[in-house]
Amino acid sequence: MKDRGPGQKGSFGHFRLPVARRYLLPGFRNRMLLAAAAIGGAVVFAALIDAFAGSGALVSNGPLSSGHANLEADCGSCHGGFEDVTNERCADCHERFGDRSGAFSLAAHEIYRSSDPGRLEDGVEEVRCAGCHDEHLGRDASIVRVSDHECLACHPVGSFERGHPEFDFAAEAIEDAAGHRFPHVHHVREVRKAEGVERLEETCLYCHHPQPDGRGFEPLAFDRDCGACHLAASAATERLPVGSPDDLVRPGVETLQAIRDRGDLGGGWAAAANPEDFRAVEGGRILKLPVDHADPWVLANLRRLRATAFPGAGLADLLRASADLPNGDPRVLYEEAIATLEGHANELRAHPEPRALDERRRVQTELRRLRRAVRSPFTPLEPEAFELPPAADAAAERLRQIEPLVAGLTESCRRCHAVERATVARVQKDQRVLRRAEFDHRAHVLEAGCFDCHRAIDFEGLVPGAEPVPAELDRAEIQNVPAIATCRECHGSRLVSSRCVDCHLYHPDKSRRAELLVTLE
Repeated sequence: MKDRGPGQKGSFGHFRLPVARRYLLPGFRNRMLLAAAAIGGAVVFAALIDAFAGSGALVSNGPLSSGHANLEADCGSCHGGFEDVTNERCADCHERFGDRSGAFSLAAHEIYRSSDPGRLEDGVEEVRCAGCHDEHLGRDASIVRVSDHECLACHPVGSFERGHPEFDFAAEAIEDAAGHRFPHVHHVREVRKAEGVERLEETCLYCHHPQPDGRGFEPLAFDRDCGACHLAASAATERLPVGSPDDLVRPGVETLQAIRDRGDLGGGWAAAANPEDFRAVEGGRILKLPVDHADPWVLANLRRLRATAFPGAGLADLLRASADLPNGDPRVLYEEAIATLEGHANELRAHPEPRALDERRRVQTELRRLRRAVRSPFTPLEPEAFELPPAADAAAERLRQIEPLVAGLTESCRRCHAVERATVARVQKDQRVLRRAEFDHRAHVLEAGCFDCHRAIDFEGLVPGAEPVPAELDRAEIQNVPAIATCRECHGSRLVSSRCVDCHLYHPDKSRRAELLVTLE
């Protein structure tokens, strides 16, 4: 292009198109570039001043919560430059001791909520910590109060008042396989009469003892809750024939002296037992008076009788009661078997003879196997290993033959316990409900009484009468806990919050950290 002077047009390109110089280099563009450079420099200058003198206040999304306030001057401690906050950054502080166990990970969430080691995952679908815990909302913000929106992204159940499913125990009409006979109404009547209690709700607290924090209740225990009334000094067995439980023609019970003389493994209790508790009666019979709870003489004879129908029962012989654990933790069976074997090992330490040493080695080997199974998250627990085998024809016939002797031996037991296959049924000490949610009685007790929620048994209608209560209205198997409709009377309305985190927790209970570490590692 050839310029012909200021204000004159020149020519441009092969075709000599007329064009002015100010068209190609307009003055306003130069002014825009200068202005942009000045603004950019000002921003950089302000960022430098903010970073080194203003603690990053200008570029921050807002002040941090109180728990993270000490990190506000160091953005890089969480963000690592301009990156999003990663789980690894959170773990630097929240995974204590630097163990990287993943106690706050998705894997921990799965194992904690389900109690199933098979649910452990590698975390490929894990939500970032910062995806649920929003920061920069101010000192008074609680970042642990996660919004429902975050929960519903993975659990699309809708709101509590409309879309939330019914509780499992109510939807499936689950009943506790309680393993014992316990009519509530009868016991409430007896407590009122013995203690002079006027308010019905106060009678509940004579057996249901709150935990120290008030959130729930301790499992029932015989010595604390039942022993004051049951198995008094007059409790006795029937008059039983003396003999050998192994006798296939005329089975009988073993005397205390016979058990002492034989010196069976696990018979150490016999040395401390009182011979005066046994009364010989006419016809070569014997009775025990009194009968203790989990009486070792009764259980020892039951075990020998049961062995004639189920020889080689294995791990079942290490349990004091049946292996039935509906919806339960098989660790209970393993821990009971371990306790029995530890007692056997302690007894064998007092016997230096070679036979006792060989038996002790066998017991120690079995102890190591069971302990390893309980501690290892990769060893599946097998509750069926503790169950008696199915009763074949010969076993069924033998059970019928020894049934009268078993009934007489367990006369006092059967007033409360079920006895089947020469075995006392296992008692479920507490109801297993809300396995994936938490309930805090302490937070409700000022607003509601026991019978405002626990309505399955009509105490106020049944207790004042004197007539027996039909079993279908009152028995131990009844889940006397409210369904979701009762909770919705307050939650989900304008009265009380119904946020997911009010009942559901994601992270494991910190008080169970040691147990969790063993499982996750």
